Amino acid sequence: MKIALVHDYLKEFGGAERVLRVLADMYPEAPIYTAFKVPGSSCAKEFADREIRESKWAWLIKIGNLYSPLRFLAPLIWGSMDLKDFDLVITSCSSYFARGFKVGKKTRVLAYCHTPPRFLYGYETSINLQRFWIVRVYAVIVNHFLRIFDLKSAQQVQKWMVNSQNTQARVWKFYRKEAEVVYPPVEVEKLIKKSQGAKKGEYFLIVSRLVGAKGLVEAAQAAKLNDFKLKIVGEAVGFSRIEKQLREIEGVELLGRVSDEERDRIFAEAKGFIALAKDEDFGITVVEAMASGTPVIAFNGGGFKESVIDGVTGILVDGTDLETLGKAMNKFEAIKWNREKLITQARKFSRTNFEKKVRTIVGKMVGDEK
Repeated sequence: MKIALVHDYLKEFGGAERVLRVLADMYPEAPIYTAFKVPGSSCAKEFADREIRESKWAWLIKIGNLYSPLRFLAPLIWGSMDLKDFDLVITSCSSYFARGFKVGKKTRVLAYCHTPPRFLYGYETSINLQRFWIVRVYAVIVNHFLRIFDLKSAQQVQKWMVNSQNTQARVWKFYRKEAEVVYPPVEVEKLIKKSQGAKKGEYFLIVSRLVGAKGLVEAAQAAKLNDFKLKIVGEAVGFSRIEKQLREIEGVELLGRVSDEERDRIFAEAKGFIALAKDEDFGITVVEAMASGTPVIAFNGGGFKESVIDGVTGILVDGTDLETLGKAMNKFEAIKWNREKLITQARKFSRTNFEKKVRTIVGKMVGDEK
């Protein structure tokens, strides 16, 4: 069976790209098709062992940060890819669509949807370019046609997998398609092993791209007000101004992108983990924290409601204002956290479970075709 993998684009190595990495490991002979790849980026390094096939528009859209304003080219970008010779195409899709490519009559398409494009449907995005009036005007014109493309290309998919019940509801709302929840793969066992016997420090941790809609500034302000140390692992993206704002707040240590080894150590030694995105699609880092024996403070919404057990593996907060976060910190300090309960919850989201579910779904699709 000839299999191809498709992904939005290869630039920053985030949660969606970790899913792609596991899919690439599962199907080592499958080439990866993508809108563009940025040479020297964290993604380019992570997928250096794989055959990457960029769209013919890659030369244009990867100039500077043009991939975002030139998103209206999506029908041409994906339509230029001929995947007719493949028996199965697994697409990892979110904000850059990753659908609409050419397929054959016998080609089966399986989508792993991280989320329908947030900017098309009124959800808060990480880089709010619509704060500029000219971008708002541009968006009104372009997004109408992109919504048509998004819906039309969704019909190409025979089977949908989603990363959470939260995303499952969106896929039904916008595409009227039923989807199966397959939680993202987390290297739970590795993190459990590496964190065994780790000595907890006095800092809280955030692991995130330095973008908006993640509650980073609110967490940093709460750290300053409540006098606790905050470390943030992650790199700046595109036009985001968040890094500059964070550097102006005392008590925050920006670590940038770190090695996996260092990342694991920081997770294990953190006193607690903070995740304040208000409508996170799923949130892999929260599970990584729990697998490392680190309890979390997370916003009571999106995928966090599916992974965090309030009062057992973390604290769910209904707001990100300073008063709410201050109360959460006091509550956090009063609880004696149980490492085994944290680990038990994290194991529900293991890589092993992910691979089993994906292989079962692929097997059924191939069986249906036969």
